[in-house]
Amino acid sequence: MATPAGWPSGFFRAGGCATLVAMDKGYEAQLEERGAILRGHFQFASGRHGDTYIEKFRILQWPDITGNLCEGIAGHFRGAANLVAGPTTGGVILSYETARHLGLRSIIAERKHEGSEEREFKRGFEIGPGDRVLVVDDVLTTGGSIREVLAAVRTRGAEVAGVGVLVDRTGGKVDFGVPFYACIKLEIASWAPEECALCEAGIPLVVT
Repeated sequence: MATPAGWPSGFFRAGGCATLVAMDKGYEAQLEERGAILRGHFQFASGRHGDTYIEKFRILQWPDITGNLCEGIAGHFRGAANLVAGPTTGGVILSYETARHLGLRSIIAERKHEGSEEREFKRGFEIGPGDRVLVVDDVLTTGGSIREVLAAVRTRGAEVAGVGVLVDRTGGKVDFGVPFYACIKLEIASWAPEECALCEAGIPLVVT
């Protein structure tokens, strides 16, 4: 891949660009066409910088793409669960759509209160011993939101059947200890700001 004008010489050849590790090429084409895979100079929530960013809401705004990805998750876990759960906010759509493909119920794990790092099932959602729950989410970065949902499931005495995500941007580095499936695996390089070649080249920074 050629290095764009104004970028550090040989940046892409040196491995700076994100690498698509394993994915359905149809998914890749859809995300590229709809502008969900962004290339540039980004600051992530962690404070680190990178050249590639996945804008999950550019995926979720398209029912056809979201439906296709959720169908992929559903197909992988078919027969393994009797309930689907996801975290607010993106997980609301994904849990519903995955459950629709499986013919199951969908429930949502919300934060216990504003600022809480714990989640729980409110609004009268029924979940308990005997349930096997498929947990779904959009983009996996650190796994924090998913771990919160797993804890909420186990607090109710239910069993985790597996975890499914649209995009794993860790390149498979996060392990939840249960069956896992990602429609797209994307290894995204990141750097501390003081080590960022894009900063040195004066490429405008976008804070995500």
